[in-house]
Amino acid sequence: MDLLRVLEELKSAAAAVQARAAAVLDASQRRAQSRAGVPAAHLGRGVGAQIALARRDSPHRGNRHLGLGKALVHEMPHTLAALASGVLSEWRATLLVRETACLDLEDRHRVDELICKDPDSLDGLGDRKLIARIRSITQAIDPASQVRRNAKAVSDRYVSCRPAPDTMCFVTGLLPVAQGVAVYAALSRAADSLRASGDARSRGQIMADTLVERVTGQATADRVPVEVQLVITDQTLFTGRHGETVPGGDASPGRTGAPVAPVAPGRLSGVGVPVAPGGPGRSGTGSLGTLGPWDAGGTAGPLGGSGGDAPAYFPGYGIVPGAWARDLIRSALGLGNNQQPPPAAASRQESPPGAGDGAGAGAQASAPPDQQRTPVTLRRLYLDPVSGELTAMESKARAFPAGLARMIRTRDQTCRTPWCDAPIRHIDHIEPHAEGGRTSYANGQGLCEACNQAKEAPGWNSSSIPVSSRRNDVSPRHTVRTTTPTGHTYISTAPPLPGNPAVT
Repeated sequence: MDLLRVLEELKSAAAAVQARAAAVLDASQRRAQSRAGVPAAHLGRGVGAQIALARRDSPHRGNRHLGLGKALVHEMPHTLAALASGVLSEWRATLLVRETACLDLEDRHRVDELICKDPDSLDGLGDRKLIARIRSITQAIDPASQVRRNAKAVSDRYVSCRPAPDTMCFVTGLLPVAQGVAVYAALSRAADSLRASGDARSRGQIMADTLVERVTGQATADRVPVEVQLVITDQTLFTGRHGETVPGGDASPGRTGAPVAPVAPGRLSGVGVPVAPGGPGRSGTGSLGTLGPWDAGGTAGPLGGSGGDAPAYFPGYGIVPGAWARDLIRSALGLGNNQQPPPAAASRQESPPGAGDGAGAGAQASAPPDQQRTPVTLRRLYLDPVSGELTAMESKARAFPAGLARMIRTRDQTCRTPWCDAPIRHIDHIEPHAEGGRTSYANGQGLCEACNQAKEAPGWNSSSIPVSSRRNDVSPRHTVRTTTPTGHTYISTAPPLPGNPAVT
């Protein structure tokens, strides 16, 4: 017990030291940026990102750590002292900073003194009681602060999507209370009405399905458009008899593949389909079969077979089980577990993203007249059978064209900054275009908006490390070295594609 208490106090003391270090770093970087001629409005850009890298945290949390440090050092000395002595945890110090953010500097000093000057008054105080005490004092000191706080809260409304266990996700909306209650009430009325008319679904299931249908405009919740991005090697490409067989559709030698599926712009959803996991020259059993003309040598029916358990990648979520991916596509095609698609399900397949005009618009499976099916798109991307990298593509334009941008999104999956899992918003030149950097697969990386802006601050430098096919080298995958203004270096390696033959 004594050890647990001492270690907790040590964690708080360390957090106080980190807060001071963050404030010192911010001041130092602002001076350096000012000397470099950075406009006053942009001073401090990238400091939170540097703190995140040092703490092995996301850029969002890095900015939060920076804000906490500056507030404690410059505006709330009593809270900082309580944190350093172990009376407050870092989280409760964060609550104090957050709940007083709406106050001016003088009133913030007063709240800081009233709550944290006497450490004994904090003993046994939980999170809710601490928040209640802060709000009661701020209401007495500055009643108008609550109005400002509420106005700011409305401006901070948002919708987020976070992965949940078992291939589920949380779609969360932070809304003004009147709007949030209205949304919930509308879903509740719809559920009560359908339940009263004999709908066998539970109330929660109906509310969830109704939310999807009303937001997306779909007739039913499970009619989500699906795009399959299938990564294959040149051996697979030239083995198929009709050029339409998906790798793994039969057990012929040389058939191999690996799936991945970022969503094409404008598409609602996408999924990668697990196929034969074997490398070049190895045979595999069918797990997807064909979506076009039948291959006479195939041993597995379309979407049938007993393929391996190679995983798939679902954008915005991550790795999903292969069986789940196959079931999603079967459902989209209107198939049962043992059904085969009718001839009308044949779809034209596009050229790879490295050929033609680079737009890479997939062909959509035509639906039979007697049943309604969800659109399913198949897109083929080509994999180097030795290095496991997607086939390179280059453009002379400054902006990355759609096909090349799609390849980079497929490769990187999420923001390439270490410890940042944010969705990719920008396709960035690793070596800046203004300095001669090419608009190419090797010189591109996917970044979130915040990370792309952070690296524009003076002193940030990035370079790509050449991909090697030798397995005894550092990595056979795309690798980027980033150097921060303080001279610290961080390495980012693209995640392996599911079933990548070069990854052991």
